[in-house]
Amino acid sequence: MPRPTPLRLLGAALLAASVSLATAAPPPAKAPKAADAALCKDTGRWLLAGGKQLQPTLPAGPIGEAAAGEVVLLGEQHDQDDHHRWQLQVLAALHAQRPDMVIGFEMFPRRLQPVLDRWVAGQLGVREFITQAEWEQVWNFPPQLYLPLFEFARINRIPMIALNVDQKLTRAIADKGWQGVPATEREGVGRPAAALPAYRELLRELHRHHLAGRRQAGKAENSFENFLDAQLAWDRAMAEALAARLGPPAAGKRRPLVVGVMGSGHIRFEHGVPHQLRDLGVKRVTSLLPTSGREECQALQPGIAHAVFVLPDRPAASPEPPRLGVTLEDQGKGVRIAQLNPGSLAETYGLKAGDRIVELAGRAPGSSAEVSAAIRRQPPGTWLPLKVARKDGEVEIIVRFPPQPQP
Repeated sequence: MPRPTPLRLLGAALLAASVSLATAAPPPAKAPKAADAALCKDTGRWLLAGGKQLQPTLPAGPIGEAAAGEVVLLGEQHDQDDHHRWQLQVLAALHAQRPDMVIGFEMFPRRLQPVLDRWVAGQLGVREFITQAEWEQVWNFPPQLYLPLFEFARINRIPMIALNVDQKLTRAIADKGWQGVPATEREGVGRPAAALPAYRELLRELHRHHLAGRRQAGKAENSFENFLDAQLAWDRAMAEALAARLGPPAAGKRRPLVVGVMGSGHIRFEHGVPHQLRDLGVKRVTSLLPTSGREECQALQPGIAHAVFVLPDRPAASPEPPRLGVTLEDQGKGVRIAQLNPGSLAETYGLKAGDRIVELAGRAPGSSAEVSAAIRRQPPGTWLPLKVARKDGEVEIIVRFPPQPQP
C-alpha cells in the first residue's frame, strides 16, 4: 500500500476521517522573481523568513534565536528522509546550547506516553519500542525515517512527549463537530482558539479534497465547520501538550526548551500550533521549516516561518514498484478497503471501496497494519491472491505486481 503523499491521500493517517495538514501545500505563492531564483541558487543554508522578504543568514542566527526561546517547532513532510535528517541536525545544535531540552512528537497519541518514557530510560529495544508504540496503527510511515530522532533522545536521556490524540477523537469531531463530542471524550483537550481567516480559507480548500475522498469511499459527507473543528482540536491538543511540559514561569528557575516535531502544515504562517500556543500564553515560539530544493524554495512566501533551511536537490531515484493503492480501515475483526486510488493496481484488478478482505495469501488478516506490512513485503513481479467479501458474496482476486523497472 503506498504511503500518504501531499493531498493525494489526504487524511489517510486518520483512516480518511479527517485531513492532515502535515503535507498540505502552503497558500499559492506569487510567481518567483529573478531575485528569488538567485536566493535559492545556493542550497544547504538558512533563509530568514519572518520579515517582509527572505534573506540568507548564518546558522547561528536562527539556531541562537530558537535556543533562547521557550518552544521550537520543527516541521517536516512525513515521507521525506532529508527532512528528518535536518531535524536531527537542528536538535543536536539546540541541545549543545540547551541540554535542558524535551522533544514532543506528533507521531504518538498521549496514551502511549509510558512507552516513550520506557524507551528513553533504556528499558526497550527498537523492536519492542515500535511494537508497544503501535507504530503501524497510529502513524504508518516507515519507522526508519524517525528512529535516528528517537535514538538521539534515548542516548542523551532527553524526555520525549506524546503530543497527539487518538484518531477516534479527531474522527468523532470531524463527523459531529466540537459540541457534538462530550467533554468527557475529548481527552482533556480545551476549546481551541478560533482559526485565523487565512487558515480558515486554506482549510476550506482542503475540505473539498477531503469530501471527494469520502464520496469515493461511500461515506457520508461532513460539514466544513466540523472539519475545521477537527483540525483546530488537533492543533490545540499538540499546543497544550507542549505548553504543559514547558510549565509555568518560576522565579529563579529556568524552564526547559520544548521542541515539537510535527508536520509543516501545523506550523506554516503561524496558523496552527503557534496560534494555539499564543492563545495559551506562550509567546516565545520559533518556527523552523525545511524546504526540499530550489524549486520549492522559489515558491516560499515571507512569513511562512521564522527561518527556512534549503535542502539540496535530491538526485532522481529509480521509481518504486507500484503498490496496491488502497486506504484500509479496521472494522471489527476484519479489514475493510475504505478508498481506492485512481489508476491503482487495486482498481485495475477489480477491487472496490467497501470490500472486506477475508483472506490475504491464504490467511485471514488480523488488522489493517498486518495487510499493509504484507503488501510492502510483496516482491516485484509476483502474484498476490486475495479473497474479499461483498454484499453479493465472496470474490477471489489475484493481483500481479509489476516487475522491477530496469535502471
